[in-house]
Amino acid sequence: MGDLRFLWHRFWIWVRNILIFFFVSSLLAVIAFKWVPVYRTPLMYIRYCQQWLDGKDPVIKHQWVDLEQISHNMPLAVMGGEDTHFTEHSGFEEEAILRARLEKLNGGRERGASTISQQTAKNVFLWPGHSWLRKGLEAYFTILIENIWGKERIMEVYLNSIEMGDGIYGAEACAQLNFNKSARDLTRSESAIIAATLPNPLERDSAHPSKFVKKRSKRIQREMNAIKDPAWGAQ
Repeated sequence: MGDLRFLWHRFWIWVRNILIFFFVSSLLAVIAFKWVPVYRTPLMYIRYCQQWLDGKDPVIKHQWVDLEQISHNMPLAVMGGEDTHFTEHSGFEEEAILRARLEKLNGGRERGASTISQQTAKNVFLWPGHSWLRKGLEAYFTILIENIWGKERIMEVYLNSIEMGDGIYGAEACAQLNFNKSARDLTRSESAIIAATLPNPLERDSAHPSKFVKKRSKRIQREMNAIKDPAWGAQ
């Protein structure tokens, strides 16, 4: 009986130490990335391995640029396509989450309800998936970046880390490869086309947009007109 108590005590010490290490290390990482550019993310390495397993030449096309070097059309476009209330919420859109759950319960398709903040937390610190563990960690990191980074930094990291094509990450790489220009020079319509591909960038190509992508980009441009411009990015 004494041995069992000892083992149980040691087990909880082990769990406590792991939790303390995770909390301290994650907090330090979030604080560091408030200023340090995010050159690589877990998703980049996951896709790299998937390309290799598929027999392709694995590649990561990414170039970090400051938000001031990205057209101010891009923040508006991704807000119009992904998160119209980005500047207003605290990291979560409760109504969107509730609608998605109700739609799923009623037999509809499963769809995402993640905000730009949640997507950024997932891209930088986590891995793709729908497990409760991943979702719980995503919520934890979302709260951290909302309170430590702020909206402008979240947008900067998002626009530099989001997947925008097969092996393409961030607005600068996408602009150069698909539009032969810098992200600074992206037009309103080009930004909307890029944003229209983001729900599924491996299937939708901003360089050769389908009719669906073009139609969605028109809706995004209408949403952009209704969003208050936060004046981020190159004018």
